[in-house]
Amino acid sequence: MGMDDCVSFFPGPLVAIICDILGEKTTSILGAFLVTGGYLVSSWATSIPFLCVTMGLLPGLGSAFLYQVASVVITKYFKKQLALSTAIARSGMGLTFLLAPFTKFLIDLYDWTGALILLGAITLNLVPSSMLLRPVCIKSEDNSGIEDRGSSLSAHGPEACGTETYCDDTQESTVEDSTMQKAGLPSECLIVSQNQNEEFCNGPNRNRLLLKSNEESDKKATWWSCKQKLFDISLFRNPFFYIFTWSFLLSQLAYFIPTFHLVARAKTLGIDIMDASYLVSVAGILETVSQIISGWVADRNWIKKYHYHKSYLILCGITNLLAPLATTFPLLMTYTICFAIFAGGYLALILPVLVDLCWNSTVHRFLGFAGFFAGMAVLSGPPIAGWLYDYTRTYNGSFYFSGICYLLSSVSFFFVPLAERWKNSLT
Repeated sequence: MGMDDCVSFFPGPLVAIICDILGEKTTSILGAFLVTGGYLVSSWATSIPFLCVTMGLLPGLGSAFLYQVASVVITKYFKKQLALSTAIARSGMGLTFLLAPFTKFLIDLYDWTGALILLGAITLNLVPSSMLLRPVCIKSEDNSGIEDRGSSLSAHGPEACGTETYCDDTQESTVEDSTMQKAGLPSECLIVSQNQNEEFCNGPNRNRLLLKSNEESDKKATWWSCKQKLFDISLFRNPFFYIFTWSFLLSQLAYFIPTFHLVARAKTLGIDIMDASYLVSVAGILETVSQIISGWVADRNWIKKYHYHKSYLILCGITNLLAPLATTFPLLMTYTICFAIFAGGYLALILPVLVDLCWNSTVHRFLGFAGFFAGMAVLSGPPIAGWLYDYTRTYNGSFYFSGICYLLSSVSFFFVPLAERWKNSLT
């Protein structure tokens, strides 16, 4: 497990705050520069600690920015086809097995320094792609056009955006103003109305007063908004957060174990290394196809999405518990096919299930804190599996551990009806 994979989960809460302050586009561009800079600086590396920072910390932090921004932007761009769009966006991750031979080809052709420079140049293309993350405009329910930024939102309040996927900065400022008033801070209207006489209302100094009032209120609003985002703990009073985080943590703890130990177990069974590498290729392709199919099925809304997600987790657990019975290449291939299909199914539904469960919390903050705890699992999963192999001298224990984690990750979703009754009691 690479350090960049672990770091890509840990900064989730930080990414949520930065996205709230700078916006998705700027945050994504910043992440692209971090990944590119990490690869380019790594070409000058002279020691392993140097590489841990430049190849692990910087690209991992940049990946956290890119992944979380991309996930949240999808929830703003798509509503009816969220599961399918998420599956298509994630489908490329199943083809990462092609990255290893491609990197080896670059190293053989240009040496490792040239390969890192080329990888940095390739990832630099994320900058123009990040610039395409345009904000979504608010439209009226009858699709008659873009609503007036001032009158509509002031007349209808935040509820005007209730049927839309994304509300722009005007809604955020409205919410901030109401929050400031509750907290005892003056808003623009309050500042202008206080101590206001006819000389300022009708005279030439009125514009200066308004400008000064706007600047002061903007500064106080920004400071108060940042303070609220840094110390907001309302998410931890949401039972849906614990339901999702428990499942996300244990599923990430289990996911990487079969992936890393599949080829090693095939070698211990006397299977040729080339045949064992085909298992990984088949798993990557089938996982990609499974994600797209799973997303399409979930968007039909035959049942709630978390039921699909829960079922896939249970099937992944059963498949891994039966994995030690696969002692020949055909049986290992059967296990690989089943696990890739079920794993792709639940991976495609992580974001849609999160959106359904986050209720009144922001997706950024919900995903950020859940990713922070999942990062602990990503960091500890492979070492635990390695310790089990050292203790038992067989990879069977690793697959048993993975299967148990998958089964436990599905347990929390059985409490969703209780959490829904709690939510209904509040509303």
